[in-house]
Amino acid sequence: MVCLTVATHFIGLVILMWFLRRGGYRFHAHESVVGQGGLIVFVVLGIVVIHTIEIWLYAVAFLTIGALHEFEAALYFSTVSFASIGFGDITLGKAWRLFSAIEGVNGLILIAWSTAFLVSVTTRLRTLEHDWLERRD
Repeated sequence: MVCLTVATHFIGLVILMWFLRRGGYRFHAHESVVGQGGLIVFVVLGIVVIHTIEIWLYAVAFLTIGALHEFEAALYFSTVSFASIGFGDITLGKAWRLFSAIEGVNGLILIAWSTAFLVSVTTRLRTLEHDWLERRD
């Protein structure tokens, strides 16, 4: 599952970059703050889609291995595990606890990767410049 979700994440980010290279100019990010904001929102929504796919992959895995028996419960458990929230209202049997812990670590790493990607995009857009701190006359 770790290999599958890492590959999914990599492919998802590559596709997101392809969209940015192919059509990112439509946001006019080089001309306005609104365009930059639109591009950042596009990237964030793309990252949400990638993480949603990864969470669903784990949910299907929990069903397939028989750790959980209802899709809604598997999806909920996968979401709180992937995001490393771990509420504990749904628990797995002893045989599958390590699998869910691995999902938590995997999710943490993939979320960090997404954060680094988003910081890279915003830095590239130069939206983090501090020229707004300078006094304008």
